[in-house]
Amino acid sequence: MPSFPSSLDRTQDADGNSMQHHRLAELRAFGQSIGFRIDNSTDISPSTGSGFDSNSGGQAGTVNLSLLSQFDALRQVLTTTDLTSSEILTQEKSPMADTSPRTDTSTVDTDDKRLEGGSGAMTLSNSSGSKEKNLDQKTLRRLAQNREAARKSRLRKKAYVQQLESSKLKLAQLEQELQRARQQGIFISGSADQSHAMSGNGAMTFDIEYARWLEEQNKQINELRAAVNAHAGDTDLRSIVEGIMAHYDEIFRLKGIAAKADVFHILSGMWKTPAERCFLWLGGFRSSELLKLLATQLEPLTEQQQLGLANLQQSSQQAEDALSQGMEALQQSLAETLAASLAPSGSSGNVANYMGQMAMAMGKLGTLESFLREADNLRQQTLQQMIRILTTRQSARALLSIHDYFSRLRALSSLWLARPRE
Repeated sequence: MPSFPSSLDRTQDADGNSMQHHRLAELRAFGQSIGFRIDNSTDISPSTGSGFDSNSGGQAGTVNLSLLSQFDALRQVLTTTDLTSSEILTQEKSPMADTSPRTDTSTVDTDDKRLEGGSGAMTLSNSSGSKEKNLDQKTLRRLAQNREAARKSRLRKKAYVQQLESSKLKLAQLEQELQRARQQGIFISGSADQSHAMSGNGAMTFDIEYARWLEEQNKQINELRAAVNAHAGDTDLRSIVEGIMAHYDEIFRLKGIAAKADVFHILSGMWKTPAERCFLWLGGFRSSELLKLLATQLEPLTEQQQLGLANLQQSSQQAEDALSQGMEALQQSLAETLAASLAPSGSSGNVANYMGQMAMAMGKLGTLESFLREADNLRQQTLQQMIRILTTRQSARALLSIHDYFSRLRALSSLWLARPRE
C-alpha cells in the first residue's frame, strides 16, 4: 500500500495546483487497483459496477470500511483549495492516528509511566516519612532521657540541701548544749576548782577538749613546718618549739583532771583512734619506743647527743618497766581481793565479808590514778629532756616527726574503718 504521508512530504514545497494534480494521479491509480474510479478532483466516489468484476469472486464481495473513511477524508482535503500542505498533512494524519492502535498503546504507556512515577514519588515520600518518624522517635527518646537525668539531679540536689539543713540544725543544737554546759560549769575552765568541774560528765568533756587540743596542735605544727622549710632563724624556731612544748603540757594537765573523774576512760584510750590504742601504754605512748623512732630521724648527732639520748632512752625504759610491774601487781591484788569474796551467799557474815572485800577493791582502784599520773609525768619529762639535748633545729625536726607518726596512725585507723566489708 502507498504511504500517504511520504507523498505529501515530497510535494510540501511545490505549488498548490501541481500538488493536487499529482495527488489525483496517485489516487486514480490506487482506486483502480482496489475497484474505485476517480474522474476529477471534485468527484471521488467508488465505482458502481464497472469498478468491481462480478466474475472475480472475492474482489467484489466486501468493502473495507476503514479505507472508505480514509478516501472520504482525502476527498474533502482535495476539494479545499485554500489549505496548505502542512494543514493537509495534519488532516490526513488525524484520522490515521484515530484508527492506529499505537495511539492507545502510547497512551497506556504514558499512563503507566505516570503511575510508576506517582508510585515512586509515593515510595520516596513514604521512605522520607519513615526516616522523619525514626528521627522523631530518637529525639523523643533523648528528650525523655534528658528529663529523667534532670529529675534525678534535682532529687540529689534536694537531698543534699536537706542533709545540709539537717546538719546545720544539729550543729546549732550542739552549740546550744555546749553553751548551756559551759554555763552550768561542767566543762573545764580556768578556775582553781577544775578537779571538781568534770564530775558526772568527765569522759565526754575530755573528748571534746582533746579534739580542740588536737586541732590547735595541727595549726602549730603547720607553722613550724613552714618555718623549717623557709629556713627560719633559730630564734623564730625556738619560739615555735616552746609553744608546742607548752601545748603538750596542757594535754598532760587535762588528762590529770579527767583521770580524777573517770580514770578507766583515760587508761582504755577510748579518746584515741583504734590504731593508736594498739600502741597504748597507761593512757599514752611509751617514751622509750618514741626515742627509738627518733634516733634515725635526727642524724647527724654528736657523740654527746647520742650518749644523752641513749641514757634518756634507758632511764625511760627502766621507769616504764617499774610502772608496768606495779600495774601487774595491782591487777593481781585486785583479782585476789575479788576472789576472796566468792562464797555461798545467804548469811549475814558473808554479806559483810563481801562488802568489806569490795571496799578494799575500791581502795586499790584508787591507785590507778597515781599510775596514770606517773606515766604522764614520765612522758612529759622525756620530751623536755629530749629538747634540752637537741639543738633548736633538731628539736623542730623531732616534733615534726612525732606529729607525723601519730597522724599516720590516725590515718591508718580511718582507712581501716572505711575498708570494704564482705
